[in-house]
Amino acid sequence: MNSRRDFLKTAGAVAVGSALELPLVHAAGDDLLKVGLIGCGGRGTGAAEQALKADRNVKLVAMGDAFGDRLEKSLKILQADSSIEPKIDVPPERRFVGFDAYKEVIAASDVVLLCEPPHFRPSHLKAAVDAGRHVFAEKPVAVDAPGVRSVLASCEEARKKRLSVVSGLCLRYSNQFREMMKRIHGGAIGEVVALMASDYRGGRWAKPRQPEWSGMTYHMRNWYNFTWLSGDFNVEQHVHFLDVASWAMKNEYPVRAVGMGGRSVLSGAEYGNIYDHFSVTYEYAGGVRLFSSTRQHARCKNDMSAAALGSKGRATISEGGMKIQGENPWEDRGKDNPFYQTEHDELFASIRKGEPINNGEYMSKSTLLAIMGRMAAYTGQQITWEQALNSREDLTPVKYEWDLAIADPPVAVPGQTRFF
Repeated sequence: MNSRRDFLKTAGAVAVGSALELPLVHAAGDDLLKVGLIGCGGRGTGAAEQALKADRNVKLVAMGDAFGDRLEKSLKILQADSSIEPKIDVPPERRFVGFDAYKEVIAASDVVLLCEPPHFRPSHLKAAVDAGRHVFAEKPVAVDAPGVRSVLASCEEARKKRLSVVSGLCLRYSNQFREMMKRIHGGAIGEVVALMASDYRGGRWAKPRQPEWSGMTYHMRNWYNFTWLSGDFNVEQHVHFLDVASWAMKNEYPVRAVGMGGRSVLSGAEYGNIYDHFSVTYEYAGGVRLFSSTRQHARCKNDMSAAALGSKGRATISEGGMKIQGENPWEDRGKDNPFYQTEHDELFASIRKGEPINNGEYMSKSTLLAIMGRMAAYTGQQITWEQALNSREDLTPVKYEWDLAIADPPVAVPGQTRFF
């Protein structure tokens, strides 16, 4: 059985070899920056568009995806945008398909956009950093603790190499969110005594199994609905507002968590083995609690927001507007900056200036925070931060092959599913 360690070791060796074939990026100046996209779904296509708009002298030169049809669709969408079409140069020989596509994209690029399913992000990030590439890494950055530990190590290596690693936790690049955090950290609501993070949204997409698909093909086509690929909803999407709560706490992370969850609506086979709702209570060392809840149910009230309750007031934090009530009232419901674009603008500016950005610490720990909540809900047990960080649970399959008859994993049952 191939372990994640063996897989990462092999990927790193390949990437180091590739680095010898392509010089490292010049930190400053106006040299052409060659961009490579790994993961050509909707988010990847958007990230490529934003990268090409972020700098005057950039070019998309390579694309990689598990599936050729998804790559071609993404390329067609990008080429239809007249504002970036001249910056696209991805001939057939630089369109890579399959599990090893990331190696070729990294070898051809200076800046790599990691937008593949989260399971693959730790190994792809390691390969990119080993090869000396700057990275934009979508959130979350892992689906299990070994992946988080790998990302932390890769980001430390990126720091030593003076490479930029920018996270897709895009709310950190919002001017309104930044202003709110400046006020919270400056004491506008006094001492934070409790936090809430909510993510209530409609149903989710699913791909029914096709007769000609192997188990691996089905999982990869339906990746969101399997924990080993997406991390579950609490990790794949709710990580945004869990990260916001951690930001409000000046990047302090809880020491323990208890929670619950299950499948009350999205329970068909096409929804894999992930939950459609979670409720997790996190506790910080000083006694502050973060109450986190999520839901994916159609035709219900939606709410994606966070709140911080303080000794002098309370803050409501959402894309719909910012508001502080209490001794120091403040409100901002104006138009925010396009933060999806801003994160790329700041990435490419950092490369040009030779002043690398490294978001590795918070993107790794906020991912672990989300995983910790999933662990607590899946097992029904109290999970500590140290337990979560040092967990031996490795969701890597035995091998990456299209004809693999991979079985659908069971749905976790609290009180029966074990923590390890």
